[in-house]
Amino acid sequence: MAELNFFVTCPKGIEYLLADELKEFGMEPFRNAPAGVWASGTLEAGYRACLWSRLANRVILHLADVSATTGDELYQGVQDINWQDHLAVSGTFKVSFSGQNEAIRNTQFGAQRVKDGIVDRLRTGDGRRPSVNPKDPDVTISARLHRGTLAVGIDLSGDSLHKRGYRTEQGAAPLKENLAAALLIRAGWPELAAQGGDFIDPMCGSGTLLIEAAMMALDLAPGRKREGFGFQRWLGHQPDLWLALRQEAERRAHEGRQGQCPRIAGYDQDHNVIATAARNVQRAGLEGVVHVECRELDRFALEGDWAVQGLVLTNPPYGERLSDRKQLGTLYHRLGEVVRENLTGWRLGVFTGVPEFGKSLGLRSYKQYRLFNGKLPAQLLLFNVDKDSEVAPKEIGEPSEVMPRIANPERAAMLANRLKKNMKTLGQWARKQGIGCYRVYDADMPEYALAIDIYEGRIHVQEYAAPKTVDARSARERLAEALAVIPDALQMDRAVMVCKQRQRQTGTSQYEKQGTSGEFFNVHEHGCVLKVNLRDYLDTGLFLDHRPVRHWIQRHARGKRFLNLFCYTGAASVHAAVGGATRSLSLDMSKTYVNWARENLALNGASPRYHQVEQADCLAWLEARPKAGEVFDLIFMDPPTFSNSARMEGVLDVQRDHGRMIEQAMARLSSEGLLIFSNNFRRFKLDESLAEMFQVEEVSPSTIDRDFQRNPKIHRCWHIRHRG
Repeated sequence: MAELNFFVTCPKGIEYLLADELKEFGMEPFRNAPAGVWASGTLEAGYRACLWSRLANRVILHLADVSATTGDELYQGVQDINWQDHLAVSGTFKVSFSGQNEAIRNTQFGAQRVKDGIVDRLRTGDGRRPSVNPKDPDVTISARLHRGTLAVGIDLSGDSLHKRGYRTEQGAAPLKENLAAALLIRAGWPELAAQGGDFIDPMCGSGTLLIEAAMMALDLAPGRKREGFGFQRWLGHQPDLWLALRQEAERRAHEGRQGQCPRIAGYDQDHNVIATAARNVQRAGLEGVVHVECRELDRFALEGDWAVQGLVLTNPPYGERLSDRKQLGTLYHRLGEVVRENLTGWRLGVFTGVPEFGKSLGLRSYKQYRLFNGKLPAQLLLFNVDKDSEVAPKEIGEPSEVMPRIANPERAAMLANRLKKNMKTLGQWARKQGIGCYRVYDADMPEYALAIDIYEGRIHVQEYAAPKTVDARSARERLAEALAVIPDALQMDRAVMVCKQRQRQTGTSQYEKQGTSGEFFNVHEHGCVLKVNLRDYLDTGLFLDHRPVRHWIQRHARGKRFLNLFCYTGAASVHAAVGGATRSLSLDMSKTYVNWARENLALNGASPRYHQVEQADCLAWLEARPKAGEVFDLIFMDPPTFSNSARMEGVLDVQRDHGRMIEQAMARLSSEGLLIFSNNFRRFKLDESLAEMFQVEEVSPSTIDRDFQRNPKIHRCWHIRHRG
């Protein structure tokens, strides 16, 4: 049987589990993608994935990669595919289109061009052609656009494979079936069931975990009760092969029921939800296998003959509003008490969007998996219920990490619309300027006091500390809303978003590490390469608002000697070196930033012989007598507003000290040279006496780039020269 390529989609975070599962069907995975796996295999393997995959959403038979830098190019590439092998002239189809690029800006236009290419390929001389049927097509065409390439395929699944056919109604916050299956696999249920273990969900909702656990234990194919699949009217369909696989699934189901069946039980305090769960169990054909009962967590107790080992797996409420979250600590604490009292020797799995409350269980987690429940990030926490794992339960107040959730959809939609609009206009501008990092939102809406920056495919969110007049709960609720909206509005993965709170930094705190991820990566700005880190420090290593100043330095540095005082990570020195400065000296008192600046210069090929970085207290260095020949043609000085670092001999207050620092810097400036002085102290006033000694020109407006025009006071900047 011929080898084919497939793209099998799944919920985010379970790609590796899916790859392992596909191997069981005879496929050979060759690349994982976000929310999917590329694999090769026979048509039989593709059919097996449709029938047996517990994790997949869709199985797409890949036909071709089409160049799609323009709409016409896309159309021609689609038309060149041999559609007569897949769809009859009298047949029907629909196009499922995703993605966009510069030429194809919306999915409706992209789908239309794909449709035109298919129809024109199959149109007969007498005008007959296939028609579009969005509700019940013979074939669904999958078209996925990424940058300049369109992946075209046949969706063999029909409806998403997570729809097993047993759940036609659901509780208030249901888990999708394939996510439930992933949780069971991560928690080790298949192995526990094979060893004779039992299963309990004490907060079972509509029963999805229970039913998926039973189907695994009994070897029931997830697609066994589905009404149909997307390949059944496809011209390439092989009915005999499919019939044989269906018969095999029925035989395995019969054999599974003959073996030892584990006890599987679920409880919930909501009568209506339990009634829904009972009907779902009945539709799944699992009456007598899965027991559901209305019972509060406080009344939980094992009754009858249960195994000495098993799995408790549950998905407690998240607390959709921050006002509900104070009750969660009590709920998690009681859950921990229940399992410790009744289920010693078992394993506990808790799937939660508020993982901090896991500390209230009184057990030490031995494994944590990061997953998504729909679009919300969540974690699966795993515990052994035994004495060795017991710890003192912690009372959790306000959580340290805000989890994304939407309390006010209308308000959240306004933020999403603003972000989309900003991203469209500023993204185009940044690409044309050769800028990889830029601000896309700066407290545009008073309800969302955030600065949101793009760092070449990553998102950096800074929450401005709310004034004391703003209710803390309201501020957290709006931040949670923003975090839920931002990734989708900016069309980026939630995993690439980092959120911090900005507060006034004093002393050494401005230099201390905030984390230990070590996640450095390179970004680009006007032809320069710069190293940044979004997670580990208060700042990222690159002050975006000073981009025009750095670019000015780059364009005026040729043949000049450059001095960078308070150099931070040396970005301005990089621009000077790339711009042709003959030599440069960069000074900072932080060893971390000195090493960072050296690495930035090395990334751009700057010779350490001519472009030096030294660890020094800039105040003390300026106070010292200049060395012979220590003269510079271009000096950049951007001091912090305040610093009392232990490494400094004194205390720096930019308002008090700037006059003296500027005089000392000018003593090192050549007669025709220029000092660029800048700072970001909002109430700063330049010492009037400086204008009597030097030629002083404020250039602040010209140093505010397009992405910072909403915040023109983010810094102030002066050009200072010797008087002729």
